[in-house]
Amino acid sequence: MNDILPIIVSIVAALVVVGGLIPVLMKTRKNITRYPGTRDANDPGPQGAGTLLEDPLGAPAERKAPAGVDLEDLETTEVPDDAAGLETIRVETPLPVAGRLTRLRERLVRSNNILGKGLLALLSSDTIDEDVWDEVEETLLLADLGTEPTMQLVDALRERVKVLGTRTPEQVKALLREELIKLVDPTMDRSLNIDRHADKPAVMMVVGVNGVGKTTTVGKLARVLVAEDKDVLLGAADTFRAAAAEQLATWGQRVGVPTVKSDVDGADPASVAYEAVQAGIDQEVDVVMIDTAGRLQNKVGLMDELGKVKRVIEKLAEVDEVLLVLDATTGQNGLNQARVFSEVVNITGIVLTKLDGTAKGGIVVAIQKSLGVPVKLIGLGEGADDLAPFEAESFVDALLN
Repeated sequence: MNDILPIIVSIVAALVVVGGLIPVLMKTRKNITRYPGTRDANDPGPQGAGTLLEDPLGAPAERKAPAGVDLEDLETTEVPDDAAGLETIRVETPLPVAGRLTRLRERLVRSNNILGKGLLALLSSDTIDEDVWDEVEETLLLADLGTEPTMQLVDALRERVKVLGTRTPEQVKALLREELIKLVDPTMDRSLNIDRHADKPAVMMVVGVNGVGKTTTVGKLARVLVAEDKDVLLGAADTFRAAAAEQLATWGQRVGVPTVKSDVDGADPASVAYEAVQAGIDQEVDVVMIDTAGRLQNKVGLMDELGKVKRVIEKLAEVDEVLLVLDATTGQNGLNQARVFSEVVNITGIVLTKLDGTAKGGIVVAIQKSLGVPVKLIGLGEGADDLAPFEAESFVDALLN
């Protein structure tokens, strides 16, 4: 009996210790911070797999912001140097660029467009009189080509048809293709300005009105850049729309890139943008993408605030790319939006969403003619990989097929 007593005492003592540790362990688990872009040095995972980090290794160094910028209440997803022993979260691997382009072209071919097919039918008529030319003009205007480009194209087609005389369907298609490509202008530089500078990342802002799909576009474009082996960081500067920051963070987690966001509704968007760029500099990423709040182009205060966001970012780094997201179904209203935004921030490129659900593909020409800014990306669906670079010849070929 005397031999058993010490053993019983030891077991009881061990149970007491374990019981005291359980609440501590549970509390630690609840305080886990998610770092979507952290990688395990020994097991990087596919395209930058995300991780869970239980004990962040020290707080980031204190930073000073420019006057008027409040850096409090920001949750920054900085990546610590020591990533050993982290639990890897598998993330999605984006489709190759070539595969996305092929699928999007096929989808555009199947879309209900009147620009190419309507013109082919009219110009293939046995006799092309003034009534036919009036219909050609009406078709172009209905496709949101714009008045000046419409007159330019009609005049060019009149001259070509007059010289050609008798026409076969193949000849009509060839001349129409040539003239449409001229209008869409394949000479415009449609590349994204996303090359990292010597000591700073490239910075991209994404702007537009409410409901055009800015946050979704940022997420899809992040997938594209990750597929091209770019290190990306997202900044959730849309602080007014409920759950916008969480939506962006979810996109980031899906492709394994970190997101800087505020946990306070209505926080200063310039503060978030500033902190995101600073985190991008600290972490030496290639590209920082800033998602901004949707705003109506006729709201002066909101537009002024957008200008402030850009100015605050430029205290740290140059803004290399400002993409304006437009819903292709809005037609000429989208053109009005583009003009106002271009006055507030220097728009460098257009993203046209919902191009598969509209017959108004002519908006591509109208925007470029009006602003001198190229359409750089097009969205043709709701899928995560339904975003691709805009190519003038491929666009026209899809319209005519």
